[in-house]
Amino acid sequence: MQFYSSMAHPAKKIDIEVVEVGLRDGLQNLAAPMATDAKITWIRAAAAAGISEIEVCSFVPVKRFPQFADNAAVLADAAAIPGLTVSALTPNARGAMDALAAGVRKLSFTLSASRRHSLANVRKTPEEQLLEFRRLIEVRDAQGGRAHVTGGLSTAFGCTLEGRISESTVCELAAGLVAAGADDVSLADTVGYASPGDIRRVVMAVRREIGDKLSALHLHDTRGLGLANVMAGLECGIRVFDASLGGLGGCPYAPGASGNICTEDLVFMLEGMGLNTGIDLPVLLEVRATVERLLPAAEFHGALGKAGLPLRWAEQWQTHARKIGTP
Repeated sequence: MQFYSSMAHPAKKIDIEVVEVGLRDGLQNLAAPMATDAKITWIRAAAAAGISEIEVCSFVPVKRFPQFADNAAVLADAAAIPGLTVSALTPNARGAMDALAAGVRKLSFTLSASRRHSLANVRKTPEEQLLEFRRLIEVRDAQGGRAHVTGGLSTAFGCTLEGRISESTVCELAAGLVAAGADDVSLADTVGYASPGDIRRVVMAVRREIGDKLSALHLHDTRGLGLANVMAGLECGIRVFDASLGGLGGCPYAPGASGNICTEDLVFMLEGMGLNTGIDLPVLLEVRATVERLLPAAEFHGALGKAGLPLRWAEQWQTHARKIGTP
């Protein structure tokens, strides 16, 4: 079975792609694993709401992350969802081998721009992790090169262990990922340090280095600037953004790295700007309510989930959808 589909985007034009990463980033810090059936319910509901790509798991040692012991079952069910791109994160070549053997056809690799964070996260320096990425590409190519591989640069805008990360370091590592065979590159504000000015500065610097290979941003709302940073990314031409339902998530090896930007708040902002995400927002809020019931001990964030949609939004959204051709 293959989990990377060229049909991820519907035929009608999508302006901005919102990638749901809650199943991976949002669950990796939970004290107790989420039940497999609950994960499947979440994935099916998110896809029904119009989410076109979901990062459903991480191929990491189960002893350290029992949350991902059920990867095979989760992937098998997600594969049956028409038009859904299903991706998985892997920090090393061994994880890539397991993911490819399971049929995954879109992989996200993580390389930290911070030396101290890299050592805490994967026990390798950034330079050693770049060599690991080359080995991952060799594994991918040995199996026919069919899998799409994104090189994710974490702590690209700063690190709680190390502080500011120089633009030259980020650009050098981004260029290294591309030279090693990355299909594209994503920049992550892992600890929510960035301001809109930082986003513009670093994104444009990396764009000068690798051009359109820079495709996406993975932003956290730790200091309340997540959506403002999305706006800065939009101004720089970024059209793919990771987000997590209810703002769940955070890096276990970066102190203070609380949740990702909230999927439903992001969709609300983008659709309100007249940008088509292909996502039915009222249905997405129902998904949030379902996941809150499935994870009663988790702390959910986001303004829309608490305040609700504005008066007559559903009617306005349907009118907007007809104008822009959203199903």
